[in-house]
Amino acid sequence: MPTFRQGDVTIYYEEFGRGFPILTFAPAGLQSTIEVWSRPAAPINPTTELAARFRVIALDQRNAGGRSHAPITARDGWHTYTGDHLALLDHLRIERCHLYGQCIGGSFIMSMLKAPPQRIASAVLAQPIGRVGAMAPGRSARFNAWAETLKDHPEATPQVLDAFHQNLYGPGFVYSVDRAFVSTVQTPCLVLAGNDEAHPFPISEEVAKLLPTCEFIPEWKQGAPLAAAKVRIKEFLVKHSR
Repeated sequence: MPTFRQGDVTIYYEEFGRGFPILTFAPAGLQSTIEVWSRPAAPINPTTELAARFRVIALDQRNAGGRSHAPITARDGWHTYTGDHLALLDHLRIERCHLYGQCIGGSFIMSMLKAPPQRIASAVLAQPIGRVGAMAPGRSARFNAWAETLKDHPEATPQVLDAFHQNLYGPGFVYSVDRAFVSTVQTPCLVLAGNDEAHPFPISEEVAKLLPTCEFIPEWKQGAPLAAAKVRIKEFLVKHSR
């Protein structure tokens, strides 16, 4: 099994194809695993669509129900996942790569762009998550569904989970960064719009407008728009592979 360990954290990953590297983040919230890329919820599977031209890296996020595991603390947040992602790149000796993320992957990408922007050649954000308006009281249903899958985590008390949830989703917008930061990002980005409550179109549209160097695809999930989006993504990534 391709895994690496860093202290008490174990991350499982897989690689597909050869070429300029792309680190990918699958959808499904905190249950983001490699397997999700093969589900209908992911209209574009980078592990198959992009492997003919690129070195595609996918991973099971920590404690996502897959093969990656780590302790859970009240201090965990987006920076915790970014630490895993950077550690994986270091483990693979990758100095520079593209990022491709769907759903929660958009927030992972934004956090990565804030940490070491010089290591990111370009980024594709497909239906990024975000919130329009005030935060509802209590934990979200999706977070609670993830929490119910946890095994062998006695440290994940209700108080710890409450703090973790707040750290992730309390900030609003795209959660991991604010609007002021997005407006400073110089990395070329391609945004494929969301169109539902978890992935609001207004969030995708605003992110695309705030990013100084960005292309925006408003429709892409099926039919001719999907075929066109696949072509555009490949062209975009080839252009910025340097």
